[in-house]
Parts: sequence; C-alpha cells; structure tokens
Amino acid sequence: ETTMKLPTLLMLLAALPVAAQTVTLKVHHFLPGTSNVHVNLIQPWCDKIAKESGDRLKCQIYPAMQLGGTPAQLFDQARDGVADIVWTIPTYSAGRFVKSEVFELPFFTHSAKGSSQAYWTFVQKHALDEYKGVKPLWLHTNDGSSFHLSSSKGVKTLDDLKGLKIRAATRLNSRMLASLGAAPVQMPLPAVPESMAKGVIDGAMVPWEGVPAAKLQEISKSHLDVPAGAPKFANSIFAFVMNQARYDALVPELKKVIDANAGAEASAWAGGQGFDSVVAANHKLATARGNAVNVLSDAELARWIKASEAIDDDWVKDVSAKGSNGKALLDEARALIRQHDR
Repeated sequence: ETTMKLPTLLMLLAALPVAAQTVTLKVHHFLPGTSNVHVNLIQPWCDKIAKESGDRLKCQIYPAMQLGGTPAQLFDQARDGVADIVWTIPTYSAGRFVKSEVFELPFFTHSAKGSSQAYWTFVQKHALDEYKGVKPLWLHTNDGSSFHLSSSKGVKTLDDLKGLKIRAATRLNSRMLASLGAAPVQMPLPAVPESMAKGVIDGAMVPWEGVPAAKLQEISKSHLDVPAGAPKFANSIFAFVMNQARYDALVPELKKVIDANAGAEASAWAGGQGFDSVVAANHKLATARGNAVNVLSDAELARWIKASEAIDDDWVKDVSAKGSNGKALLDEARALIRQHDR
C-alpha cells in the first residue's frame, strides 16, 4: 500500500514549490571560458535571463566540453538532455543540417549580423525539422572566414593556394577549398593551434572573431581577406538551442523570459555583438605583430568565385535528394541575404 502512495506523495511534493521554483540550466559549449563567445555572448545572455526572472533562471556554464563528448556531439547532448542548452556548430555533424547549411556556401554572406537574421528567418520557415527535440533560441553565423597562413609569403592568387593543407570547419568549407585546389583538412577550432604549429596544416579558414581563441595572430605569418564590401570566402552556422522538454516544463512566466531573449532580434545581436564588433580589434592583433594582411584584387576574387561555383549546384542536388526543392530554397536564402545582409 505504501508503494502506491509514494509516487502520489512525490508528485505533490514536486508540485509545491512551482510558484517560486529556481531552475538551473546546464549550458555546454566547446570554446574556452576566456573566449569571446563565452564572455560576450553566453555569459551576458545568462546574466540577462537571471535578472529578468528575479534569479529564478540561472545558468551553470560548462565551457571547453567540460561535460564530456566532442563538439560534433553537442547538438545531440541538448536534444537528449545531457545539457539543457548548448552553443555549437550544427554542421560539425555532417549531412544532418543540409538545408541550414545554405548559409555556409562560398561567397554568400557579408556580415554576421545580417546573415544571422537571414538564417533565423530561413530556418523558421523551411528547416525547423532539422532541429527536432530542441528549441532554437538564437541562430547566427560568424563574420565570414578568412585565411590565416603559416608562411610570410602567404596567398594572393588561386595558384598560391594550390596544394596547401588548409583547415576547414565543415563539409561545405571543405568542398569549397577542394574546388579552389587546396587540400582541405576538417577539424574543430580547438584543434587548429597545435595542427598549425606542428605543420600538419599550412593554414586555416577561421573568422577574425576566432583568431585570439586559437592564437592565430601568433601562429600565422600572413592572412588573406576578400576586398571590402565583397561577400566572404565562406561561413559557419551556429546554434544556441535548448532541450525542448526542459523548456516545456518551465512555468509560463519563466518561458516568457526565455522567449523574450530568443528569436530574430537575439540572433542579430549574437552575430553583431559577438562577431562583427571584434573584427577590427582582431585585425590589429595580427598587424601589430608584423603579419601581412593581404586582400584579393577584384579580378582575382572573380576567379575564386568562378572556381567554386559548382558548390552551389552540389548543395541544390543534396537538398533535392532529401525531398526539398533545392533551387527554390537557394533563391529564398539569397533573397533573405539581400534583405538583411547588405
């Protein structure tokens, strides 16, 4: 008889403190606790929800994969409830976010703020099925990848790039590098410093935002950018997502706090505040060390764009093979970029 009553008693006890419950959210990500994303995005977001909830919502942040696993497993950790919230690059899991990865196509995006708004809007309309089991809070891109190279001569033309072993973040970055004649080596950002220092790779495609976290201003001797105003070489998509069941279990007033700090505006904030705002300062870290920051000429840029054109067609084929209209989705993503990212 006691065993029958125990579950009921536990349910009653669990229901009692709901009015003033404090919820501690486990937030997991792959960068160090000193990184720009940790200090300027994740921590301020956590402070904001704590303040707006009267300290009823709190974060326990675990940087640098402290809860275990690899960066490629973060999305599933949020989905499976290992963590309550994660910040990750979804496309570290190749082939699963095929629609979302349109924003990783070569020469597609111009800025993090604009393309983040475009990415959020696109996903809400076309790709929420790729985020089953989680609630996206903000989705953003970086400021666009640049090349960071160990040689002082660096790269100024397509011919200079031929055969160089270059780090890529995701499979679309890898495809792009291969189309340009480089030898792509796919790895997460934390693996880059050692690989470059040991000569395993000749350089890395990384946004300027990620330069200090990987000490690329120290390891590199030269860097390569697109001309001012031109679309960036490539991009990576990022997702700050919450376990859906964890969100659903919150009382309505705490859901409201989360909702007020999620969405298109939060995505634009993540891109602008987290990425665009640090580019100039990180450029200076490189030039202050005497590193060359080369810029492609307009004519050379046209060659690079032409050489990587087939990547768009491949993406359309991949998406269409999974039952979507790839061409229509590409057109829609481009229209959103024109709307938000110019």
